[in-house]
Amino acid sequence: MFKRTKGLLNEYERFFKVPAFDLSVYYQGKEVYRDIRGVSDEKGTPLNGKELYNMYSASKPITCAAALLLVQEGKIALNDDVASYLPAFKDVKVAKAGGLEQAQKPMKIEHLFTMTGGMSLTVGGVELEEGRRETEGKCSTVEMMDYLVKIPLAFEPGESWRYSLCHDVLAAVVEVVSGKRFGLFVKERIFDPLGMKNSTFLLPDRELDKVCAQYRYFEDRGYVNVGKEIQDFKFGSEYESGGAGLVSTVEDYIRFLEGLRLGKILNTEMRMLMQKDMLTEAQRQACWVAGGYGYGLGVRVPKEGTDLRTDYGWGGAAGAYVALDEKNEISISYAQHVLTSKNSGLNAGLIEAVKLDLGLDGDESAVWRGDGSHLA
Repeated sequence: MFKRTKGLLNEYERFFKVPAFDLSVYYQGKEVYRDIRGVSDEKGTPLNGKELYNMYSASKPITCAAALLLVQEGKIALNDDVASYLPAFKDVKVAKAGGLEQAQKPMKIEHLFTMTGGMSLTVGGVELEEGRRETEGKCSTVEMMDYLVKIPLAFEPGESWRYSLCHDVLAAVVEVVSGKRFGLFVKERIFDPLGMKNSTFLLPDRELDKVCAQYRYFEDRGYVNVGKEIQDFKFGSEYESGGAGLVSTVEDYIRFLEGLRLGKILNTEMRMLMQKDMLTEAQRQACWVAGGYGYGLGVRVPKEGTDLRTDYGWGGAAGAYVALDEKNEISISYAQHVLTSKNSGLNAGLIEAVKLDLGLDGDESAVWRGDGSHLA
């Protein structure tokens, strides 16, 4: 069983030589497949399935679920102005042909969820450096918004789509509305109820040894160990990135997916809203999410008007991939620790391979066959 899934992972190991990876597949509430391969450090210690990984953008579904809890409770609304919670967003500039201009449209909470706020993915620059300097390197989540907002928008909020730090801003909104540090709110409302004991948005330095070795792939040098800390998106010692700050395990993340599927976190209305394709045609033209997917509230979703895909979820810069298929009662949690890896773009084939291996309808063409021709 799981011939296609195992075959795809065989290629990750054989063709791409991924140092380590871990996959858990749940079907109808039970783990039906687990595949753990590789080593967790330079000493060659075999993986045991308990390793921590920097999940990077796979943080986003959890951040959006946390924000939707507040929507569910009537504490925020999708149409609320972001400036109502973060006053610095009252003075937002947009980069236009004639120079910087005051934004004519307010940024809404929905824009943060859907990556349509006009923000960028800038992780450096003078604005953030100013924040680091003035906060003495602490850069707490809410504090950093005062500096992040100084980076000009690429377009008026709502007019287009651009992958960005919108979910970092969403985390700050959660912090302001809840009155609790973002990571603490998530711990109390999501991690603890679901038994996610090894997940955090602010890992203490003393626990870095629990993190699986992290690499960056270079064409000329192969896999280079870059240390265990989150790369690029940890703006300061107290910064909790809603878009890229989660540190977790494969087993913990599957608990989140199953908790979401079973309604332990969000009610049916909120789950359906999360996985609804929210893009307008103008936004869709700018969105690079493809392969039968659209974009919902922080996750890829089945594209409106098509039935090719049945799952929603997201991935991460180091190769994490998560998928929840409520229709077929499937949850997938996959992690590796390779930045700029060439195989991570093939992870979308995992859910299709699993469906086919379970005897369900799936897209055979989405499962990479391993000849490497289209990667040359």
